[in-house]
Amino acid sequence: MENDLVQISPRPSEQALLPSTEGSPPIRLTTPHGVARRKTFYIETFGCQMNVHDSEKVSGALVAKGYHPVTHHEDADFILYNTCSIREKAAQKVFSRLGAFKKNYSGNTKIIGVLGCVAQQEGERIFERAPQVSFVCGSASYSKISELVDRLEAGEHRVTGLSLETDECFETEVTRRDNPFRAYLTIIEGCDKACAYCVVPMTRGPERSRPSDAILAEARRLVDEGYTEIQLLGQTVNSYRDSSPARLSFPELLLRVGAIPGLRRLRFTTSHPSDFTPEIVRAVESLPTLCDHIHLPVQCGSNRVLARMKRTYTREEYLEKISCIRGAKRAMSVSTDVIVGFCGETEEDFSGTLSLLDEVEYDQIFSFKYSPRPGTTAGKLEDSVPEEEKGRRLTILQERQRQIQLRKNQALAGREFEVLVEAFQPRLGQSVGRTTSNRVINFPGEPDWVGRYMNVRVISAGPNSLVGVRTEPGLERRSTNAE
Repeated sequence: MENDLVQISPRPSEQALLPSTEGSPPIRLTTPHGVARRKTFYIETFGCQMNVHDSEKVSGALVAKGYHPVTHHEDADFILYNTCSIREKAAQKVFSRLGAFKKNYSGNTKIIGVLGCVAQQEGERIFERAPQVSFVCGSASYSKISELVDRLEAGEHRVTGLSLETDECFETEVTRRDNPFRAYLTIIEGCDKACAYCVVPMTRGPERSRPSDAILAEARRLVDEGYTEIQLLGQTVNSYRDSSPARLSFPELLLRVGAIPGLRRLRFTTSHPSDFTPEIVRAVESLPTLCDHIHLPVQCGSNRVLARMKRTYTREEYLEKISCIRGAKRAMSVSTDVIVGFCGETEEDFSGTLSLLDEVEYDQIFSFKYSPRPGTTAGKLEDSVPEEEKGRRLTILQERQRQIQLRKNQALAGREFEVLVEAFQPRLGQSVGRTTSNRVINFPGEPDWVGRYMNVRVISAGPNSLVGVRTEPGLERRSTNAE
């Protein structure tokens, strides 16, 4: 939304400078009549909510320097790819984009940069693999974006920000938020868990928690600005350790943020099973603003594979956490992540994962084929499961989960839920809303319902979403400076 931006345009008398690629002098951004024009940028984001929020931080820093966001890369002077390297396919997409850039913009004065996990993992090797790149910046350096861009504007042709030696969280002075009613808020960065397959400790560094007073102050400001839903983020969000004198635990922080007047919904992701406690469940069941949805990645249902993955818990310990959630006074939905075909995974191991799905009956899963990542412990192991077999197992897993979700969703027919309307589909004339339990529901609606809370009754369901009808006029619309 335009009013969610902090826009600082260059003065008419200023000439904006950007470097070209491969040794050319800096480019003056002027119109054919010699008048300076605004510098423009475009960011394409790959990966999870953490990366989405990181892009908002980078955008805010660029807007504060006088850059203007555009929706098409063709219109941008500065093109940035915010990358994910959790899986091989995600990393490949980035270099595919870079290849297309070189083909489409050969000899052009556009500047291209790589951000995020691939930037941190590959470092200056990106310049060798993609010479058209001028800027490489890992997420731990986003707070230094302004000075790094100054170096670009001064004429440096290859600028990097790759240090992980920081005690700071990756905060920027200005955040350009793209969603008008939901705000992401990072409370912890990095990870100390050292799972065998994961690059996060190498690309984002060790765990660093923000002080609770800073988190609460930002949450209050967001609510004052009209955001009605906040999502707390962290690679292992429930590993939060308050660095302020208050020394709030994660459940205590949830209760403090959730009690802020005017906040309608509070979510958090992603939790690690080893740090998931009954106190978190007690917090969720005690405060209505805390959404009744827990994302608790399991990765595999076999103890043997969990040990090889270095996941720090057993199947039995994980199921104890699930039992605690299911035993809460308030019903909660549960989602998870699953990897199939990890090094040495046998058919018996895979059967253990299928039986775990049957036992837990997740409301949603995110499932992937294992792909070795450079620099990880598992990357040194034999990738012993053939790609074709990984694909077969993934298909079986997803079909099993599809049947579970279909059955559970169909059982909701006739139930009524409060939904936050997130989008409108003009072709179908449908509003798209989300329940507190993170279920998507489609129902006949209007374009101006986006951002409102409405009661919707479920009339039918598929495996991935519900279909409903509105049962009463929309509740109050979000108060926003965009109106």
